[in-house]
Amino acid sequence: MEICFSLPKVGWYNAILQPGFHLPYPDDTLAFVVLSTPSMFDKALKPFVNKERLKIIRDPVDQCVSHHLSRVKEKFPDQKVDVIFDYEILPSRKPKFLAQTAAHVAGAAYYYQRKDVKLDPWEKKKIYGVCIHPKYGGWFAIRGLLLFPDIQVPFLEQSAPVDCVSTEEKRIELLELFNFHWQDGRYRDIIEVKERYSEEQKAYFATPPAERFQLLGDCFTE
Repeated sequence: MEICFSLPKVGWYNAILQPGFHLPYPDDTLAFVVLSTPSMFDKALKPFVNKERLKIIRDPVDQCVSHHLSRVKEKFPDQKVDVIFDYEILPSRKPKFLAQTAAHVAGAAYYYQRKDVKLDPWEKKKIYGVCIHPKYGGWFAIRGLLLFPDIQVPFLEQSAPVDCVSTEEKRIELLELFNFHWQDGRYRDIIEVKERYSEEQKAYFATPPAERFQLLGDCFTE
């Protein structure tokens, strides 16, 4: 599967969040943030769907990611490995982990938020933040978190994410595009990217989840 693993430890994540969002592990616990790259669609999802078509009972992407992360776990038979997926929620309806925060503290992608703009132009409007990857811009996704509860890494040094949208004007443009024009995907190209989603992939993700199965016959035949 075409994924990237970025290395944080739990304490970096917990240190910047309210207790209600803390992960219930010691601070020095080893973790990996899992990202999918644009090529995941052709190299992982399409082969998975073609092979497992009759076994797919929920979102194909989620099931594909689950399949491949299960294979990762199998590579560590002597280690306890916990997996948290980006779509999982607690009984309180809070997400089990904040994916964009995790990507930021892992150094994988910079999480641009309202507080990163000095002259706030939005007044009382609700403004959501967004992660930008230095290579893929907005053309990637955060899929999950792998945790190794029995591995403690007290001497691991934190790497800061690349600040690739460094000007005030560009940060305002990014947050404007993401919050008010997210459907057209222009925010994804706020920087020059090395790779982006194919037209086929764009069409798939632009389709409401309940209707994506209708595309399988067209998009996933070899």
